[in-house]
Amino acid sequence: MFGRAPKKSDNTKYYEILGVPKTASQEDLKKAYRKAAIKNHPDKGGDPEKFKELAQAYEVLSDPEKREIYDQYGEDALKEGMGGGSGGDNPFDIFESFFGGNPFGGGGSSRGQRQRRGEDVIHPLKVSLEDLYNGTSKKLSLSRNVICQKCSGKGSKSGASTKCSGCQGSGMKVTIRQLGPGMIQQMQQPCSECKGTGETINAKDRCSECKGEKVVQEKKVMEVVVEKGMQNGQKVTFPGEADEAPETVTGDIVFVLQQKEHPKFKRKGDDLFYEHTLSLTEALCGFQFVLTHLDNRQLLIKSNPGEVVKPDQFKAINDEGMPMYQRPFMKGKLYIHFSVDFPDSLTPDQCKALEAVLPPRPRSQMTDMELDECEETTLHDVNIEEEMRRKQAQAQEAYEEDDDLHGGGGQRVQCAQQ
Repeated sequence: MFGRAPKKSDNTKYYEILGVPKTASQEDLKKAYRKAAIKNHPDKGGDPEKFKELAQAYEVLSDPEKREIYDQYGEDALKEGMGGGSGGDNPFDIFESFFGGNPFGGGGSSRGQRQRRGEDVIHPLKVSLEDLYNGTSKKLSLSRNVICQKCSGKGSKSGASTKCSGCQGSGMKVTIRQLGPGMIQQMQQPCSECKGTGETINAKDRCSECKGEKVVQEKKVMEVVVEKGMQNGQKVTFPGEADEAPETVTGDIVFVLQQKEHPKFKRKGDDLFYEHTLSLTEALCGFQFVLTHLDNRQLLIKSNPGEVVKPDQFKAINDEGMPMYQRPFMKGKLYIHFSVDFPDSLTPDQCKALEAVLPPRPRSQMTDMELDECEETTLHDVNIEEEMRRKQAQAQEAYEEDDDLHGGGGQRVQCAQQ
């Protein structure tokens, strides 16, 4: 039939591109192409080259005649003309014929043209630590642009428009500014006459609903579900809910969670930290107190009999931390950081009573005669941070005075030259 046996070449590449074995059925091919094509579609930020390869592989393997030739002789045989060739079809046409139109909205792109993607809209959403612990939902009213239904996004009654004379239909204007001799600056910015659309609409022909803008504003109530265990900075995305525009794939609305400070609890990952101050009596003789948790449960916290709590000590309670995201029945730990409030002074009687029950004080190794020869000192209460700041300020002031005295920091010491 062909006069000579064609040279064999690679006949596994297309199967590898689709991620299926050579024994794959037509239904397997369809499923593999559907999944990979949606993932790699350029309108969703995918790789255009990968998208083109997927379309080429599916176009060949979905045709029984081309698949048989490919299986026997490989890709080169198809390029030489056996079975009508491959790779000539527009990958977007193959995608749209497979799905029956563009599944990402916008009415589908025309042959050889690509739709641009609209910008995402980012909103910060303040949430409390209780919201992240218990989970909640928040309803928010937002305004957004939608395609005008009256003119179907044309902007005119007749559907006609003319190319903007200011930018020649490009939507952008280039301005040149002289910065200096032989130096110029070139700037590109949206055309002010057509607002970057590249076209103008006759004033008498403008749509009465959108006034030629092609879009109108609508208010929409969105319910943001905050799941248990979500983190500060985590995003909740509503695909395709941003501003609509003609011939544009609509972007997403993205809510970014921002956790507010809590007066009692601090969060680190899946763990919670709680500060509690004990009196010296509680630290030495035992304590108990009630901790109100983020879900309003009352936890009784108490020490073990005879236990002494030291200043700056941590204790942990298992499974009382934050719920883990998407695993809310698993929780981190609750850490309690203890500080001890010491009394300012004690009476002689109190000192005697304490000495009777506390371990004895270490006795000095020096004799009374040696102690008599020592110089006595007086201890003063100080705020060390305030003290250091004051000394630093005094040192800086003295340096500036010395600098002024010597004429603004000129060279004061000269090395002797031999």
